[in-house]
Amino acid sequence: QVQLVESGGGLVQAGGSLRLSCAASGRAFRTYTMGWFRQAPGKEREFVAFITRNGDSTFYLDSVRGRFTISRDNAKNTGSLQMNSLKPEDAAVYYCALNPSTFPSISPNSWGSWGQGTQVTVSS
Repeated sequence: QVQLVESGGGLVQAGGSLRLSCAASGRAFRTYTMGWFRQAPGKEREFVAFITRNGDSTFYLDSVRGRFTISRDNAKNTGSLQMNSLKPEDAAVYYCALNPSTFPSISPNSWGSWGQGTQVTVSS
């Protein structure tokens, strides 16, 4: 089973940028669609973005489209989420996860291999 480790979170002012990374163990990473999710205090975990196995398709939550960019490097077993123009409502713990389907459901329940998460805090 592929294990994931997120990094890159931190404190940033509104309007600023952060780049999150997701490091995967094992070459099987390239056989999965990779996604990013987030969970703010007192809220349910929500989908943010996903990228298909070979990176040719991406899908975003409406509120982050145009500000966030998901990418992956299968040769390095890594994924990233570039977050620009951050808003206070983007603050959350961000998680990466994997799904065997090419175009999976965005429900967190259908995803697996969750990492431990990385905290993103956005000050206004």
